[in-house]
Amino acid sequence: MGSDVPFRNSLLFRLLLTSVLISLVSIGATAWLTVRSTTVAIQQERGQDLTDDAAIQSTLEGYAATHRSWHGVERTVRNLARSTGRTLVLTTRTRRVLAASRESAAERLPRGESAVIDPLHIAPSADRDTGGTERSSRIDPRAVGPYRLPAGERTALLRAARKEVTCLHDLQKTEAFIVEEPTGRPALRVRGARDVVPPLCASKALGSPTPTEAAALRELTGLVRACGTRNHLRLPRPLTLTADFQVGEDGAAESSPALDDCVEEGRREQLSAHVAPAALLFVTGPPGRATAVFDLSPSGTLRVLLTTGLVLAATVAVTVVVATRLVRPLRALAQAARAPSGRHLPVPVTAKDETGHLAAALNDLSERRERTDEQRRVMVSDIAHELRTPLTNIRGWLDAAQDGLAEPDADLLASLQEEAGLLQHIVDDLQVLAAADAGTLRLHPRVLDLRELVEQTMSAHRATARAGGVETAVLAPGRLTVTADPVRLRQVLGNLLSNAIRHTPPGGRVTLGARRVPGAVAIEVRDTGCGIGEEDLPRVFDRFWRAERSRSRRTGGSGLGLSIVRQLVRAHGGDVLVRSRPYEETVFTVRLPC
Repeated sequence: MGSDVPFRNSLLFRLLLTSVLISLVSIGATAWLTVRSTTVAIQQERGQDLTDDAAIQSTLEGYAATHRSWHGVERTVRNLARSTGRTLVLTTRTRRVLAASRESAAERLPRGESAVIDPLHIAPSADRDTGGTERSSRIDPRAVGPYRLPAGERTALLRAARKEVTCLHDLQKTEAFIVEEPTGRPALRVRGARDVVPPLCASKALGSPTPTEAAALRELTGLVRACGTRNHLRLPRPLTLTADFQVGEDGAAESSPALDDCVEEGRREQLSAHVAPAALLFVTGPPGRATAVFDLSPSGTLRVLLTTGLVLAATVAVTVVVATRLVRPLRALAQAARAPSGRHLPVPVTAKDETGHLAAALNDLSERRERTDEQRRVMVSDIAHELRTPLTNIRGWLDAAQDGLAEPDADLLASLQEEAGLLQHIVDDLQVLAAADAGTLRLHPRVLDLRELVEQTMSAHRATARAGGVETAVLAPGRLTVTADPVRLRQVLGNLLSNAIRHTPPGGRVTLGARRVPGAVAIEVRDTGCGIGEEDLPRVFDRFWRAERSRSRRTGGSGLGLSIVRQLVRAHGGDVLVRSRPYEETVFTVRLPC
């Protein structure tokens, strides 16, 4: 029998997880000691450090972005090699050496290059600020080419920027500072904010392109138009580009990834004559030297002992915590199991593993046992109550006849016979319920014409309904069949009709109907009587239950009719449901499988 506990909540998984954690702690401690003892050896085997590699590549890309050729790069390469301890070789795409940190390194180059230095095709970086746009340029921002401002334009823009700083300080008491962009254009930054300047202090000079920038943007616009023509793109008219190389306001609505690609391609074409050509970078590590792997000095030995002690302490602590959490609910279960009979001690369910399921099952079993005991006590009391009245009447009349206080005439015998019949009815009902509970109730099913059965059952109760002023009706289509025991099914419908007629006032209506539903046949007994309260609906099928708290027989019945209905319907493989709206309608629905 498989467990319904998910594997992630099982005790097996928790024990396995504990073992894995202990193993990982031990392996981690051992690895940490090894790394600490062999730092130099591991650094020699790695061959390159990612931080140094990034600095090398960024420096060389910056050189290429600000120079038209690689002439004079030897000094930069040697400085980088000296600061990082690496051997650097820079070559053309055909592997012609441009610069090398050591002469011997240029003689034997590795098969694959470490990086391609191309300021027009840099690698995307997660740290690069894209200005909030989804697409980021792969052109090095230091490659400015024709956008570099001459000294005169820089001076004019710097003067305007200082005025804005003074305005912000005097009018808004805001601190601002000036930064210089790669093109030489000064940019204003407000401390604590990403945007530049509020409109009050904004200068038109800083917000407009200079003559140098305007000429470069016109050249770029022409290149973008040529690209759009080659790729058959629908370009905005007029096509204008802003200083940050975005399509201007007139064409913003028609901007597309294809147009952005043309802008990028145009910038590369425009900058290609102002940057150094692409080059290959080869990075190798310095010659290594033998290093001791293990440090067995007194300090190293003490470190090993301390680490081992900490691992053992952590293992013991984890084991104690896990074991305690596992044993606590088991102890609670044992205490609940040793509790005196008849006393329910709920076990707190604090886990979702097998122990938690066991605790929940034990709580459920204890509650069911209490409910069963309570039902047994109530049932014994109800049976005694039901049998006491007819037995008291019979004994009373017999004592009166024996003492000569009553004549043993036909009326007395009829009364005694009525009381004896009531006793027999109660006993028969209890016998049917006992057989149904034990699974020994015998059925004799056969194919029945349901309309004929419904008509016969209603005919047997029509006189009682007429005497009470209740109107009756039958709604059942012809050729509707069901396989059932005719005697037991008539008993089911008879009990339901008796209850419906008994609880329907004069002028009301009781309808017995049958219809076919998906996969079953539904028989409905509908009345317009006093109805059943919503709080009483879950109990209508309980044994000896009556809506009248006084348990008076003014409305008849022993309180077993609906219980027998449910047991007989379930014996046929069906079910019975009830819905009610007080003083409007009550409907009992019997569903039998086709």
